[in-house]
Amino acid sequence: MSYRFMRMILMFDLPMLTPDDRRTYRQFRKFLLSEGFLMHQFSVYSKLLLNDTANKALIKRLEKHNPNCGSVTLLTVTEKQFARMTYLHGEKSTSVANSDARVVFLGDGDA
Repeated sequence: MSYRFMRMILMFDLPMLTPDDRRTYRQFRKFLLSEGFLMHQFSVYSKLLLNDTANKALIKRLEKHNPNCGSVTLLTVTEKQFARMTYLHGEKSTSVANSDARVVFLGDGDA
């Protein structure tokens, strides 16, 4: 069985003018965290995906929870492309949660 790891990068810009705007922002951010997204910067999140099928399923869930205002942008790249990201300032996260090392394959061991 072959897996092609992918990384979805989600960037968003939501208004924060009214209490309703701030509530919408908090709900969207909470949804992203519940889906397993990791924050890179304040409005830039990413999530590791096993393959394109998982990518398409996640896009459908995001469309369902999409805020009615503001801007949400998705970019999906391979894990190899994501790993080549250049950091001009700051440090790359070495957390296991931010790598494919946390992926566990379950099976009978006869692969």
